Amino acid sequence: QVQLQESGPGQVKPSQTLSLTCTVSGGSITADYFYWSWIRQPPGKGLEYMGVIAFSGTTYYSPSLKSRTSISRDTAKNQVTLHLRSVSPEATAVYYCTRGKFYCSSNGCADGTDSWGQGTQVTVSS
Repeated sequence: QVQLQESGPGQVKPSQTLSLTCTVSGGSITADYFYWSWIRQPPGKGLEYMGVIAFSGTTYYSPSLKSRTSISRDTAKNQVTLHLRSVSPEATAVYYCTRGKFYCSSNGCADGTDSWGQGTQVTVSS
């Protein structure tokens, strides 16, 4: 069974960079045709998609966060890392790492999430 574990600081000061790491066990982050996403949930609000890195290394970010977000990977450590620059108190949320898979046919590609990490709480405050 694949397991995803988020780790990083629980508190970050405004204007600093938030860095979180997703450590994956039981599966390779380069295996066809999986992708690895970051999702967050502020208190009392819904889930917000942040971005993704696919098995090929290709990345995509939510347009609202693209200018401040970077997702990278370390294949030797089987880890995916999120960097969110210049955070504000609105970035306070539970951050999740998830796994999804592409399902492709002659009609195109769909996808679905099949695994979640437990989430890690991040509070932005001075």
